[in-house]
Amino acid sequence: MEKRPSIITTKNLNLWYAEKQALADITMDVERNRVTALIGPSGCGKSTLIRVFNRMNDLIDTCRVEGSVLIDGEDIYSPSADVVTIRKRVGMVFQKPNPFPKSIYDNVAYGPRIHGITEKKELDRIVEESLHNAALWNEVKDRLHDPATGLSGGQQQRLCIARCLAVEPEIILMDEPCSALDPIATAKIENLIDILKRSYTVVIVTHNMQQAARVSDFTGFMYLGKLIEFGETTQIFENPREELTANYVTGRFG
Repeated sequence: MEKRPSIITTKNLNLWYAEKQALADITMDVERNRVTALIGPSGCGKSTLIRVFNRMNDLIDTCRVEGSVLIDGEDIYSPSADVVTIRKRVGMVFQKPNPFPKSIYDNVAYGPRIHGITEKKELDRIVEESLHNAALWNEVKDRLHDPATGLSGGQQQRLCIARCLAVEPEIILMDEPCSALDPIATAKIENLIDILKRSYTVVIVTHNMQQAARVSDFTGFMYLGKLIEFGETTQIFENPREELTANYVTGRFG
């Protein structure tokens, strides 16, 4: 696979919640416009790691981070880093669809409005473009002012992706985005991920190893807060270097 420039680089990253260490000495590169999957058993640090990339762990008082996390070469944990800008550049889609109790239109327009866009024509453009890019426009274009909570689970998740895209991020983090969805909705999200990587860098946490194999270019296997192995997805699944990785991907534990 052709190597692309890294957009995220972590070096000797450690993270604690109070006295409990949740991430230990993580060093990895995430290539631009690729899909990187993080796999591993529950509680191994996958979600904690992606929350480092947009500083969501800052919301936890007892959290402490050491090491460096660079996005486009800038240390996002430096004292001069602007957290608002970081979270605009690094969007997040959660495990359970979480539309706001607003209309479909207002869900997507929410972020741009927060960032100062008020002109209706521009908001209309952003909403339509974001819904198109989330493969949802054709299903909702005639009911943009209906409540978002009336959409199906799969549609709600694509709406949350559209809401994320509306603020023009560079990176999209997805924390088990299909775990609450049926197989048909899951297939739509997976197809969408393949389209999104043309314009964005995607990092996805998944318990579903088949999903990681289907959608990702690179895979990292985590265990007990450590990154055991990281490489091209085909290599991780077909020729893992670490015995622990081999045991996990073949279903011997986890």
